[in-house]
Amino acid sequence: MTKLLPQGSDLDFPLNIPEGFRIAVFADLKKVGAPRVLAFDPGGVLLASIPSAGKIVALPDKNEDGIADALVEVIGGLDRPHGIDFAGDKIFIAETDKVVRYDYDPSNIKLQNPRTLFSLPGGGRHFTRTIKVFEDKLFVSVGSSCDVCVEEDFRRATILISNLDGSNFRVFAKGLRNTVFFVLDGEGKIWGNEMGRDFLGDNLPPDEINLIEEGKDYGWPWCYGKKIRDSKFQGGGNLNYCDQTQGSFYDYPAHVAPLGLTFIDSPLFPEEVQGDILSSFHGSWNSSSPVGYKIVKLNIEGGQVEEVEDFITGWIKGKQVLGRPVDLIFDKDGVLFISDDKANLVYILTK
Repeated sequence: MTKLLPQGSDLDFPLNIPEGFRIAVFADLKKVGAPRVLAFDPGGVLLASIPSAGKIVALPDKNEDGIADALVEVIGGLDRPHGIDFAGDKIFIAETDKVVRYDYDPSNIKLQNPRTLFSLPGGGRHFTRTIKVFEDKLFVSVGSSCDVCVEEDFRRATILISNLDGSNFRVFAKGLRNTVFFVLDGEGKIWGNEMGRDFLGDNLPPDEINLIEEGKDYGWPWCYGKKIRDSKFQGGGNLNYCDQTQGSFYDYPAHVAPLGLTFIDSPLFPEEVQGDILSSFHGSWNSSSPVGYKIVKLNIEGGQVEEVEDFITGWIKGKQVLGRPVDLIFDKDGVLFISDDKANLVYILTK
């Protein structure tokens, strides 16, 4: 690992990165708020959601020097906007209580003609809503309203699906306590990071990465990990219920809080790691010793996780939290962008 101070900001801590790479600050958003979801518009301009400020901002880099030229407010006055994605000249924005589609003009980064496609259950313990366009379908993740409970609203703790016009809205997969981020691989499979419940101690339950399939039940609130029954939850349910659910693809350590994930498909990375997964660990809030606060690489071989290794560390020093990585996204050239909602930065990782 090579330590490099990020460029272009007053950040006073180093990040540990693999040798041969360089990490820098692409955009400093301290005056705006905490960046979460990242998405490139059809013109290649990076957008970031700022739920705490009710805004979506654009970060153009016209001279391509690896530092954002300006911060452009795309839209404001929203209710905790989180998810952003595009389909042609349409932009989809997921607020906490609805999904809205706008016409989008990349030449001037302007929105118009809003149309609410469907409502969502707003707020709750998990209020972020992430949206993805996969082929001709719209996918939205909605977290649980609680730590562990039986939900009254069928839309909670799910990934939902609809057509791009909002029609045929339904549950795609359920039993997902809080799958904040999910991605599509090269074979058309959906992978999602899942945050487990709290208050079972430092080592339980595991956080998870799941291979998410239509019609499957991933167990929450009764089950976690590899179909393990939550013996502390007395919410009813068949004792054999977990046998009928879908177990995790891989169990992360408890409380690391996995968020963004992406498959490596970049000429900047060596051939042997192409297809591996990078995953952000946002970091714990209730462990006796802090865990997470880093980005890891999952080596996938033969449909299994063979090894997990640290990819970027340095966001925690002792018990002092300096940053919390969130989303991960590659641009068309294979450059990696990372949002951080503690330091309020967007990083850029290049060679």
